[in-house]
Amino acid sequence: MRVPISWLKEYVDIPLPVPELAERLTFAGLEVADIQTIGLTGSALPWDPERIVVGQVLEVRPHPDADRLVLATVEYGAGQPKSVVTGAPNLRVGDTGHKVALALEGARHWDGTSPAPVPTVLKGRKVRGIYSDAMILSEKELGLSDDHTGVLLLDAMAPVGMPLATYMGDVVLDLEITPNMARCLSVLGVAREVAALTGGRVHSPQARVQADGDPIERRVAIAIADPTLCARYAATLITDVTIGPSPEWMRRRLRLAGIRPINNVVDVTNYVMLEWGQPLHAFDYDVLVRRAKGVPQITVRPAKAGELLTTLDGVVRPLAPERLLITDAAGPIAIAGVMGGAETEVTDATRAVLLEAANFHFVSIRKTTQALKLPSEASARFGRGVPPSAAVPAAMRATELMRELGGGRIARGVADCYPAPQVPSAVVLTTDEVRRILGMELSRAEIERILTALGFRCEPQGETGLRVTAPDHRLDIGTGVTGAADLIEEVARIHGYDRIPVTEMADRLPPQRDIVPVNLEERTRDLLAVAGLQEVITYRLTTPEREAQLSPGDDSPAERAYVRVANPISADRVVMRQSLLPGLLEVMAHNARLRDRLWFFEIGPVFLPEGPLELPAEPRRVTIGMAGRLAPASWRDPDPARTDFFDLKGVVEALLRGFHLGAARFEPTTHPTFAPGRTARLLVEGHEVGILGEIHPQVRAAFDLPPGPACLAELDLEALLARVPPTHPVVGVPRFPPALQDIALVVDDGVTAADLTAVIRSAGGPLLADARLFDVYRGQQLPSGKKSLAFSLVFQAADRTLTDAEVEAEKRRIVEAAARRLGAELRA
Repeated sequence: MRVPISWLKEYVDIPLPVPELAERLTFAGLEVADIQTIGLTGSALPWDPERIVVGQVLEVRPHPDADRLVLATVEYGAGQPKSVVTGAPNLRVGDTGHKVALALEGARHWDGTSPAPVPTVLKGRKVRGIYSDAMILSEKELGLSDDHTGVLLLDAMAPVGMPLATYMGDVVLDLEITPNMARCLSVLGVAREVAALTGGRVHSPQARVQADGDPIERRVAIAIADPTLCARYAATLITDVTIGPSPEWMRRRLRLAGIRPINNVVDVTNYVMLEWGQPLHAFDYDVLVRRAKGVPQITVRPAKAGELLTTLDGVVRPLAPERLLITDAAGPIAIAGVMGGAETEVTDATRAVLLEAANFHFVSIRKTTQALKLPSEASARFGRGVPPSAAVPAAMRATELMRELGGGRIARGVADCYPAPQVPSAVVLTTDEVRRILGMELSRAEIERILTALGFRCEPQGETGLRVTAPDHRLDIGTGVTGAADLIEEVARIHGYDRIPVTEMADRLPPQRDIVPVNLEERTRDLLAVAGLQEVITYRLTTPEREAQLSPGDDSPAERAYVRVANPISADRVVMRQSLLPGLLEVMAHNARLRDRLWFFEIGPVFLPEGPLELPAEPRRVTIGMAGRLAPASWRDPDPARTDFFDLKGVVEALLRGFHLGAARFEPTTHPTFAPGRTARLLVEGHEVGILGEIHPQVRAAFDLPPGPACLAELDLEALLARVPPTHPVVGVPRFPPALQDIALVVDDGVTAADLTAVIRSAGGPLLADARLFDVYRGQQLPSGKKSLAFSLVFQAADRTLTDAEVEAEKRRIVEAAARRLGAELRA
């Protein structure tokens, strides 16, 4: 929200310097993100008060040697007018009386022909034979906007000779409006905050409507189908209006507020929206009459199946039944609170305007805005809540402004449909409650002063209490206990959070407790990060359909019981997740467009409906996702190997080693998410703690992953960490060298590497320090149904160097045990 200080001063006196005001507002919860200075000292290019002034065009004559140039004689208060050569299309031969921004020789301004902001200095020179040492400036040359299509025409009341910085220099507060401060999405809302902080009074603009047309009841009828979706709908009518440009003062304020001027009618609706915080919409009334073939009947209702509307942006939009519409007898004319229809928009040919000021339910507008992807200034305000009481005052203010700027006649009265008027509720607040919440003593008089300054009505209640009624525009104030807390927050804001006393602790902080599960979870993160993976955090909300994509050909996941969200903010976030895998796959698919190496992990809860005490169970999981190349391509290795199942298995093994979990096994299994024959379950101490494998091609396609292997693991973190030993033996640095031996054993295809590894470790005894599988071979050199598993063996003794005979004896014992228990043969 951009608020020009000059506009703000119309409604409240500002006794503070702007930087101090910005600090006070920020401390009160209304964050001032930036202070932008326009034309004054402190701006990027100040307007020199001696060289950039208000001028008046006395005469415009043709240039003797150029068809596209003219000579403008400009009075600027120095007695001797300046002759200026200009090619501005909005200064024509014969024009007189225009007020303009005149720059004299030596003035610094922005280069109007440069696409980037470039300052330049005005120097006198001949232009097609005519000497000119002054210049009439455009908005771009003044730094007001990017408009360089013509010179800036000032208001007719601009005083000739006044420095332009004095006349229209300004300071703009750029405010970050948080959800709890939605009432400040208007200049009046900010003025109320300033008044409360400075002790001033707010001067609200009063519309003195001069209505001389027919009674509006004869010209339009209003109906609301569902008051819970539309609390109020008011309309006014202006006939015989003339569409044209807005005056310079309004265009300037709109630009400073970040809105592009269009014409007087549209500009008035935007101006009043910024002023009051009440969005407005203007319809071409004659089009409504033609559609209705008589008096228009405006109805606010949900869309019907199959309805379409061409909106102002020219897009034909199908309307779902949950969309709230503004309609007439012929069908939809606007999407309520979001965008109007193209057929009824105000154009240069419009002569009668029906002005809408309505109040729509914020949830309905939010859903429509998100579904149609049509954010706007109006929907931003409706989506945060607009008070119904603002509709009629804002409509009357806009109606009178339209008459002032475009002429015409105003129909008598307001067509106001307000089925269930807002009823103010009172909250009882006591000084004891304020002291309990804030930890400081405030008198009832001080509390009453602060709340009254904010517009609340206060009545004494007993000896220490107040009965407080919120003003109409404070939709954020609750009732009962919640309302009391809201009021205490208001007292704290205005009194000053920085003035709340700090209470020192009476003693030293107690010693930090060592929370083992938390420490182990952090250790898990460290181990996976060291292994080269990057942590991600995904949404905990999903859809059953998304989780069902993990099980292609199986509809049971979609029918599973889920923990459902009572008020989902999106159709894509309706249930709590039961697996971390879908979110991780979405992250991998997104990053696949940006990088070749996709190594990620996530730690977080899943939500299962069978929890105790009617609450869902929230077991924690760790998921690992790996795909893409093992390393970046380089001149030494232009085509690096791609990640496969064994890389994933290696990361899981590194995690197990980091926790000193030696009794772990990987056993083949099947799972719908993973490809057949490339899936294993992980057992620790005989208990299954997770599953890992290469994902099924159909799952990869469902999540838009690129071609190539993609591997996942999902482990039960709580079950895994529960088996981490509290202590582990530490082995010193060996004093004697190891003996390294490789061995290849031929076994049946059905024998797993885990089974053979277990036999090798068992037979190797205490001298076998390590055994690692490094190769698997199937091919023509082996009989059908056989495979070769090659292991790297490390033999080492703590008290001596092993002899070749000792190593050979241990190796022979291993081969014999493998042959006896698994039918293995030593490969030649």
